[in-house]
Amino acid sequence: MNAILALEDGTWYRGVAAGAQGETAGEVVFNTSMTGYQEVLTDPSYAGQIVTMTAPQIGNYGVASGDAESQAPRVAGFVMREESPLASNWRAEGTLRDYLVSHHIVAIADIDTRSLTRVLRSAGVMRGVIATGQVDPDELVARARAIPKMEGSDLVRGVTCDSPYAWRDRASAAGDADHAEFGLPPPRRASRRLRVAAYDFGVKWNILRRLDAYGCDVQVFPADAPAGDLVGSNPDGIFLSNGPGDPAALTYAIDNVRQLVNTDRPMFGICLGHQILGLAVGGQTFKLKFGHRGANHPVKELSSGKVEITSQNHGFAVDPGSLPADIRVTHLNLYDGTVEGFRHTTKPIFSVQYHPEASPGPHDADYLFRQFLDSMEKS
Repeated sequence: MNAILALEDGTWYRGVAAGAQGETAGEVVFNTSMTGYQEVLTDPSYAGQIVTMTAPQIGNYGVASGDAESQAPRVAGFVMREESPLASNWRAEGTLRDYLVSHHIVAIADIDTRSLTRVLRSAGVMRGVIATGQVDPDELVARARAIPKMEGSDLVRGVTCDSPYAWRDRASAAGDADHAEFGLPPPRRASRRLRVAAYDFGVKWNILRRLDAYGCDVQVFPADAPAGDLVGSNPDGIFLSNGPGDPAALTYAIDNVRQLVNTDRPMFGICLGHQILGLAVGGQTFKLKFGHRGANHPVKELSSGKVEITSQNHGFAVDPGSLPADIRVTHLNLYDGTVEGFRHTTKPIFSVQYHPEASPGPHDADYLFRQFLDSMEKS
């Protein structure tokens, strides 16, 4: 079946349907990871986005339930150059196409993803529509121009949990309690089980797995839970998760995190959690032209000068000039110099823009979980 991807600037591509039939809309972005397409599909940070994979063939190792980062795919749509019809992997439980169809994800293949990526790099990410069947490209362009922009969008409410839960209980119920097949063994574990209260802004499961592996019992709270609920659980530390959308639109989360900052409890934020923390301490955020999405982004840790190869997925960044004097920038992106991490100078609070849990990606930054552990034990 034919399919068309149309962008708001009038550009459109004709290909073939590679997933569910129908139509979908969202912000069109690109990811440069060579592997990890299932983790990308199920990452809640991609809610509201049509993801283009720049690797030329996708789906060659199929899908496996243990590779999911949430309960189901969260992307608005999926774009590939070539869809592999085979799932060549002893772990595979099915093909990518069947997975996309069963989860109602509209996808397109057989288009020039190199051309599309160049368009998005030059003009910036754009709103777009994928539709299958016999459709008019000009009509799709008009629909793309009519969908809401990412700026000002609160997409967190669509991906956060409905009520608090203990990660170990949910992982056990899902058969995921011992999912450590490809994880690094932690260099050390907590001397006792530490209690972590985590805000779910769209959390990836592998973050929770890593916290658990380091010896933390994680209680997960909805994104709009009052700060008092987290404090009432008497945690040793607070975690702020990744998630989708514009951080500046999450005024409720910013207010709650501002209250938690004043408790002086150890706090660690990743990705959207990093941005929310930056806003909570008085900083500002801005939208990047085409964002950082992939598993090979170099980041410099400023105190040591070491360079980490990192996994990233974000379209917004913290403005370093807006941060108050008691916030010290700790990491910088070597592609464009944007802030990749900061730390409070007097409180046990720090955050990073990238994904130290990898999945997919390198494990260079896994030490950040140990730093969070050290901070909680010291407190």
